[in-house]
Amino acid sequence: MSYAWDSEFNALFERCLARYRSGDTDFETYYSEDDLAFLDSIGYRKREFFDFVEDLAEMGEPSLTTAVMIASVRRDYLAEIMGGKKSTHILDPSTLPAKTSETEGIVWFPRILAKARAKLRGELDPNTMYCCGGDRAFLKRHDIAPADFLRAVWAAGDDDQAVLDYVRRNSKA
Repeated sequence: MSYAWDSEFNALFERCLARYRSGDTDFETYYSEDDLAFLDSIGYRKREFFDFVEDLAEMGEPSLTTAVMIASVRRDYLAEIMGGKKSTHILDPSTLPAKTSETEGIVWFPRILAKARAKLRGELDPNTMYCCGGDRAFLKRHDIAPADFLRAVWAAGDDDQAVLDYVRRNSKA
């Protein structure tokens, strides 16, 4: 745990974003040993971090602030719930609910819920991103910040209905 971890996150993000924008898209070469140790300390993998850099560069979102807020939730969950012990399980992307799946008429909910739980535990496959374009569309439609959704999932535990109720309470859709 570090008082200034967010500043370190920001500096690494900005450095990676500059490399990406300069045409270097090989994220495998972005990180020093210290960078990798830092990412590991907050429960992140290099591809997971890069996805936020790439999406900001290519699509203009999510913002650096959003990326830090999401990382903060993951970091806290790792420390508080997982006791700093990382999961060795990786979610098989083929087991995710379909993009068209719905719960009580809310399309994408089953998928983002599964991804959010895996994000909290650090179990997302490297090719699966929490807060991808589809997730962002869902969250925008329901006027929920990505980190707030993660915290709601954390608070609800295994109670899908509690998360669904949270979405309904906050949604302007």
